[in-house]
Amino acid sequence: MSKTMPAVVNYAPEPNSVELREVPVPNIGDQEVLLAVRAVGVCGTDIHLAYGQHVGKMKYPVVLGHEFGGVIAQAGKNVRDFKEGDRVVSETAAVIDENSPFVRRGLYNLDPGRRGFGFGVDGAMTHYTKVPERILHHIPATLPFEVAALTEPCCVAYNATCGNVRILPGDAVAVIGPGPIGLLCTAMAKLAGAGEIVVIGTAADTRRLQVAEQIGASATLGAKGEDIIAWTRSVRDGYGFDVVIDAAGVSETLKLAIDIVRPAGQIGKVGWGPQPFNFSLDPLVLKAVTLQGSFSHNWPIWERVIRLLSSGQLNVGPEFTRVSPLTQWHDSFEAMHSGEIVKAVLLPTQ
Repeated sequence: MSKTMPAVVNYAPEPNSVELREVPVPNIGDQEVLLAVRAVGVCGTDIHLAYGQHVGKMKYPVVLGHEFGGVIAQAGKNVRDFKEGDRVVSETAAVIDENSPFVRRGLYNLDPGRRGFGFGVDGAMTHYTKVPERILHHIPATLPFEVAALTEPCCVAYNATCGNVRILPGDAVAVIGPGPIGLLCTAMAKLAGAGEIVVIGTAADTRRLQVAEQIGASATLGAKGEDIIAWTRSVRDGYGFDVVIDAAGVSETLKLAIDIVRPAGQIGKVGWGPQPFNFSLDPLVLKAVTLQGSFSHNWPIWERVIRLLSSGQLNVGPEFTRVSPLTQWHDSFEAMHSGEIVKAVLLPTQ
């Protein structure tokens, strides 16, 4: 094994501070494995980092990539449940405070001291990465790595639609924002039994709204500048959606969610956005609406999503993902940023 390897590195907070660099192959601890990365997904957050748009604590330089799977190349001496050659995917919580009250409840995704791959520690857009045993999951031989790399964003969507928000069979559901997470929330809402699923975007989202229809949306809005509030009044009894998922995160999408949710309905907010609201939350009170945030995921969610992917129950189709070699990372980032493709997956060893 070579002592160095190519990696997609974010080296500064300024825009366009990402490049392919040679980095050392990491050394592992007693409870860690060295993972030969077979596939790594490109997250919207990776795109924000590349364009200098991310807000939050970052380590520089850092290898990007937190959606990944691979084969264990080496196991630390105290690793018990995994061995060399095992096919696995990894969660994102690389470093946690095991004494945190949230960790003790199994909610390590909410631990304020949590440090994730590609942010606080080196990630997986490279040939090898080191991973603690506690966040590994076995995957079957029948699950291709380019699909397994979607486990992490699928877990985000599962937690948003089937965990923090409860979709019941027959519910009318709106998803605002047809990015990767919004589209995966659409797929999860369909699996949960939603009767109608409407995905809302803008004219720039025309391609992604087409994908939304292919994976389960009963209607899409926004590509032609429709009056979404007026359209909502024409659906069913005119009172709005049982559940609205805000997967866009900007200020106006939360306001739209409040406008189109029915009284006593639910709004799940999974999209990020630092903008101030600049509008009143009184309608939220008047409608007695539940507004629920959703962040990340934990162990049982990963096990459920792996089963969904392995069984084929969750199948977003080839239109959702474009697979490329790691060396084409820049083209993949650009294609996602422009909306040409929904999701990029990189293969480090091709």
